Amino acid sequence: MENKYNYMSPSNLLYMLIIGALVLTLLFYSHFVVGIIFLLFLLGLIVYNIKYNKIRKDEWKKFILDFSSKMDSATRNTLVKLPFPLIIIGDTGNILWYNKNLSLIIEYKDILGMKIDDVINKINVKDILEEDKNYYRFIKIGKKFYDVHISIVNTTESKSSKSSKDSMILLYFYDVSDKYELLNQIENIKESVMLIEVDNLDEVVKSTPEDKKPLLVAEIDRNINSYAQSINAMFKKYLSGKYVLVIQNKNLQKEIEKKFAILDTMREINVGNTLAVTLSIGTGKGGETPIENYNFAVSAKELALGRGGDQSVVKKKDKLLFYGGNAKEVEKRTKVRARIIAQSLVDLVKESSNIIIMGHSNPDVDCFGGAIGIYSSIRLFNDESYILVDKVSDNVKGILDKFKNDVDYKNSFKNIKESEDIVDENSLLILVDVNSKSYVQSPNLLSKFKRVVIIDHHRKSPDLVEDAILSYIEPYASSTAELVAEMVQYMNEKYKMKPIEAEALLAGICVDTKNFYFKTGVRTFEAAAYLRKQGADTIDVKKLFSSDLNSYIKKAEIIKSAEIIEKNVAIAICPIEIQDNILAAQAADELLNISGIEASFVLVRIKNEILISGRSFGDINVQLIMESLGGGGHMTMAGAKIEITSKNKGLSDNKTQMDDVVIKLKKLITKYVKEGE
Repeated sequence: MENKYNYMSPSNLLYMLIIGALVLTLLFYSHFVVGIIFLLFLLGLIVYNIKYNKIRKDEWKKFILDFSSKMDSATRNTLVKLPFPLIIIGDTGNILWYNKNLSLIIEYKDILGMKIDDVINKINVKDILEEDKNYYRFIKIGKKFYDVHISIVNTTESKSSKSSKDSMILLYFYDVSDKYELLNQIENIKESVMLIEVDNLDEVVKSTPEDKKPLLVAEIDRNINSYAQSINAMFKKYLSGKYVLVIQNKNLQKEIEKKFAILDTMREINVGNTLAVTLSIGTGKGGETPIENYNFAVSAKELALGRGGDQSVVKKKDKLLFYGGNAKEVEKRTKVRARIIAQSLVDLVKESSNIIIMGHSNPDVDCFGGAIGIYSSIRLFNDESYILVDKVSDNVKGILDKFKNDVDYKNSFKNIKESEDIVDENSLLILVDVNSKSYVQSPNLLSKFKRVVIIDHHRKSPDLVEDAILSYIEPYASSTAELVAEMVQYMNEKYKMKPIEAEALLAGICVDTKNFYFKTGVRTFEAAAYLRKQGADTIDVKKLFSSDLNSYIKKAEIIKSAEIIEKNVAIAICPIEIQDNILAAQAADELLNISGIEASFVLVRIKNEILISGRSFGDINVQLIMESLGGGGHMTMAGAKIEITSKNKGLSDNKTQMDDVVIKLKKLITKYVKEGE
C-alpha cells in the first residue's frame, strides 16, 4: 500500500538545502568556526530526520500489519488502487492513515495522529457514529471544494453498533469545485424581491414648507430610482412612498456587504424638511417561486416597520438578517389608532367567554402595571377576566401585595395551572409588554388560545406571536403602561380608575423611562398627567422603588466591577452571590450617571442562565448588540438571556462560562463601534 512516508517533507528538505548552502558560503569565506557550528547543526538535522522517518515507518508497518489482519485482500487492494484522496480515522477521531492523493490536497502537511476536526473543522466523528451521518457536502480545503463520503468499517467479527470501539472510518474526498462554482453562478443570477417603503412619509411632508413639498417627494423618488439603477434592479412605484424592486442575488449580496447604504443616503435628504426621511426595506430570497420570495419580502418589510423602521430585513425562508435600525422612533402625534384599538378590544372582550392577561417571563413593573390597567377597564365588560401571576421578582412583589389586599382584586389573579383549566374555544388571551413567543410567561398556555391580542411597545421580534386578531405594537412609546393609559380613556366614557391602579401604570412609565429621562415624548407626559388626575400619588410611586441598604451595597459592588472598553462602554459582572436581574438592570442604569460612559452592560448569572442588561444614551444602539446574542429591546434599553447547558459548544463550567460570554460581548461591541466609525 502506497504511503506518504516514502517521501521527505518538502519543507524539511528545503531547510536542509538552505543550511547546506549557508555552510558552503561560510567555509568559502573562511568563517570556519561559524561554518562548523552550522555544519554540526545540519548533521544533527539529518540524523533527526532519519530517525524520525524510521519511527514513522515503524508506525506505518505496525498499522499495515494490524490493518492487514483486519481487512480482507479485496478491501486492501481497493484502498491501494483508489484514485481519490482518502483518510482513515479511528472512532475517537484520530487520523490513522491517509494516501498520497490526500497529501497533495493538504500540501504535504503532516497530520498523522491529529484529530480530524482540527484538520477539517466541519467533520464531526460524533455525528458520524451516533447520528449515522454518511456524507458531507462542499468541504473547502485550500482553494477547492470536496464532497466527503463516509464508510464505517467494523474491524471485528462481532456485529456491534457503529459506535463500537473496534471501528475505523474511511473518508473519501471527491473534487466538486466545478460543480460548486456552477451552483454558485446559478444562485447569483436568481432573483430576489425587495419592497421599499418610506415609513414616515406623511410626517416628513408635514414638516416641510408648503412650496417645497413637491420637491421633497420628487427627491425621494429620484434617490430610490437611482438606487435601483445602481444595483441593476427592476423598479416600480406602486403607491405613494412604496416601491417594489427585483434584484439578482449577486447584487443583493453586495448590498448586504454594504449594509444597505441607501438607508443613510435617504436620511441625508434635506429640502427644508425638519424630519429625516427613513426607509423600511423587506427582501425575500431563497424561495422556490417568485410569489414565495414576494411573500418573504412582505413579511420582512412588516417586521422592519414593526421594529420602528429605518432598517432593512432580509428573509431567506426561516432565516432573518437585520441591518440599520439606528434612527430613533418618531413619536406619532395622533391618538386615532389608540382609540380604534381600544374600541376593537372592547368588542372582543364582550364576545369572549373569559379573558386571561399575560405578560413576559420575569415580569417587571411596566408589564404588571400594563396588565392592571387593561384588567381595570375590561372587567366592566366581562367579569370572567383574570391576570396571570406565577413567579414575580421582589420589585413587583410589593405592588402585587397591595392589590391582593384590595377587596376588588381578591379573585383577580390566577396561576398557570388555573388559567389552563378555564381555556375554551371563546377564551381571549391579552399579551402585554411582550410579542415574542419564547418570552411569554407560559408558551404552553399561549398555544392553547385561538384568539390573541398583543399590546406592546417593544420592536417586533423574529419569533413574533403570529395570527393575533388584534395587534397594538408601537415602538415609539416609552412603555406599555403609556399605551394602556391612552387606551383606557377610550374604552368607557364613565370609566374611573382607582388611585392604586393609576399608581401601577405610572410606576410602569417611571421604570421604563428612568423617571422620564429616556425615550420620553409628549404623549408620555400626557399619559402621566391623566394618571395623576386619576389619583396616582407620586410619593407612593417613589416609595415603590426605594431599596434597602443591603440592595444599595450590592448595587455598588456591581458598579465597582465595571470595566471600560472602547473608551465609553462599561461592562460589569455581578458577583456570584448576587443573583438578581433587577439589581443588574439598576446597576446598568447607574453606570450611565458616570461621566464619559455612553453605554453600559451588566451580566448576572441566575441558575443556568446568564442575563445581560444593556443601557445607552442612544448614540450606541444596545438593541442591535443584544439581538446578536438572541435578545432584543430598544436603542437605549435592551437585554439578552443566554442559557448555559452541556450542549452549548465552547462554554465550559462555572466562571469560564461567564468569561466566554463577556469575550463574545466585547467582540460584538468592538465590531459595532468599528462599523459605526
